[in-house]
Amino acid sequence: MALPPEKALELKQLIQQQLLKMDVHGRIREVLAETIRDELAPEHQQLSTEDLMKALRQRGIIDEVMKELKFVTDVNEKERTSVPPKPSTCFVDREPPVLKKANIDPTRRYLYLQVLGGKAFLEHLQEPEPLPGQICSTFTLCLHFRNQRFRSKPVPCACEPDFHDGFLLEVHKDSLGDGSKMVDATAMLSISDPVHMVLIKTDTFGETTLVASYFLEWRSVLAAENGVTNVAVELLGVGTESKVSVGVLNIRLEIYPQLNKVLSPEITRTQFSLERQKTAEKERLFLVYAKQWWREYLQIRPTHNVRLVKIFAQDENGINRPVCSYVRPLRAGRLLDTPRQAARFVSVLGYERAPVIGGGGGKQEQWCTLLAFLCRSKGDCEDHANLLCSLLLGYGLEAFVCVGTKAKGVPHTWVVTCGTDGTITFWESLTGHRYIHRPINPDDPPVAPQPKPLYPYRTIGCVFNHHKFFANCQPSDAVELCVFDLQDESKWKPMSGEAIKSVCSPGTVSSVPPFPPLCASSIDAAITSNEIELQLRILVSEHRKDLNLSTIWDDQLSYLLSPALAAYELERATSISAGNEEFQDAIRRAVPDGHTFKGFPIHFVYRNARRAFATCLRSPFCEEIICCRGDQVRLAVRVRVFTYPESACAVWIMFACKYRSVL
Repeated sequence: MALPPEKALELKQLIQQQLLKMDVHGRIREVLAETIRDELAPEHQQLSTEDLMKALRQRGIIDEVMKELKFVTDVNEKERTSVPPKPSTCFVDREPPVLKKANIDPTRRYLYLQVLGGKAFLEHLQEPEPLPGQICSTFTLCLHFRNQRFRSKPVPCACEPDFHDGFLLEVHKDSLGDGSKMVDATAMLSISDPVHMVLIKTDTFGETTLVASYFLEWRSVLAAENGVTNVAVELLGVGTESKVSVGVLNIRLEIYPQLNKVLSPEITRTQFSLERQKTAEKERLFLVYAKQWWREYLQIRPTHNVRLVKIFAQDENGINRPVCSYVRPLRAGRLLDTPRQAARFVSVLGYERAPVIGGGGGKQEQWCTLLAFLCRSKGDCEDHANLLCSLLLGYGLEAFVCVGTKAKGVPHTWVVTCGTDGTITFWESLTGHRYIHRPINPDDPPVAPQPKPLYPYRTIGCVFNHHKFFANCQPSDAVELCVFDLQDESKWKPMSGEAIKSVCSPGTVSSVPPFPPLCASSIDAAITSNEIELQLRILVSEHRKDLNLSTIWDDQLSYLLSPALAAYELERATSISAGNEEFQDAIRRAVPDGHTFKGFPIHFVYRNARRAFATCLRSPFCEEIICCRGDQVRLAVRVRVFTYPESACAVWIMFACKYRSVL
């Protein structure tokens, strides 16, 4: 198709601008000189255009130029020539992705952080080059800085991962009075918040692994010439591998707009040294106080030394932090409306115990920082309890994390809230279940009726939140006998609020990482539900085919299952059951006389259809439906995905069948 002369001229100008921008002419000259030197010197033969093109292709220059050239299609012409798409069962406007320009406020100061590749990720030294279109393991870099969160594009795992991303971080003051002022170098030097970087690996099955967690000290750029500096960041592993290097990231830092006056390196070094000394002194004084407090606690009763009173806990980098620093009031904005919805959100984040290298069956302790927990979308019971307690504090409740044991003496953490009317409520962060606690009075006569506890907890050693810490000093640490009168020092030994505040409050030189805000879900619930449902239909049909059974789907019956799935999720989120009567009436109408209906609902927190199907087949009830034999067998399956912040989701699946009963 011939282009009009003016279009052809415009296209030539675009290509010429792009070639100049990429300095292609200079690179061609380098390749030409290298080719003449390496290939023609011994033979003195003529260099043809084909030889030059071959050399350019081998070095990837032509592919790079073609990748950078972007053409804008005439929308009207596209509409005239395109074939009308097939109608879909779910109508969703899928607009093409548009590259948006960042709105930079010229009155604000920004830190431009570029990640320019990685190296020495030796665990992936033997990783084969992924073929085009092949699913492979990927690295994703997540950043948090002063209430701003960013995520890089996933790149294939390799010894030298091809990270090429830029993040524009606003360096703003918290106080309203200075919020509109341009921050100068001296003011920025007082902002001690680091850039928290978390590296996540996602395997071919969608499972995530925390690779590294790093706090970047960005203020070195304030003493760099022209406000630009390059940093090689060595990432260390997590947990038991926290002293082992996993790789190096090349990072470029730049201040926008440029500083009128840069600081001297001596000033920045002195500031960093003073902050470290101040923080170290606060931590030393708190440690001295904690040791004295612990000695006093042991003198109350000798058996206290076996109670689970946890003052410090190790984070993913192996650093000991006071447990109170893992909790902070957290507001979910408009992403979560109620405390019970928050509990449901926390429960659909995956549960995974910290990995242990070797045998022994011991529990590896690893309390993750909030960003690492959210980016990985799974963690241990401590991570869930800390997040739930933070959210409940954000809703204005008096919430505490409880450290104790459940059945068989297994260490466990959960959350307790103390109502103004004295009601004590336990919240299980892994399931979202709530339990009202009514203590048993051991002095009551044997005939007196005693409340039967429904919760799974056995003992409790201590409770804490962001500014309070209490150790249980009652004669028994059994939860069923425990009285939660935290103001009674004969039952609960408190720690000094001032001591806790000195090391746990979000201060200018605090070693505690700031909490990131929650992010809205990026999952389209309708599209994801349809995709999983289609995959399950294929898996069921294949499974029945292997059993020499035909498969006929009843779309209307599948649709009728939706209200039941919605009711199940509503009950989990609010503890209120509704809509069951309408569902049962609709099923009775859909199933003719003489036919039998069977249904099997199941709940998952992941979106892998094949994995979910394998789990369903392990249930004899579900297998009976999927492998149903009989007369006029009709099968149905319905999937409903409920999305929550951080792309967490509750996936409800219901398999059903109806068939003529033949005696």
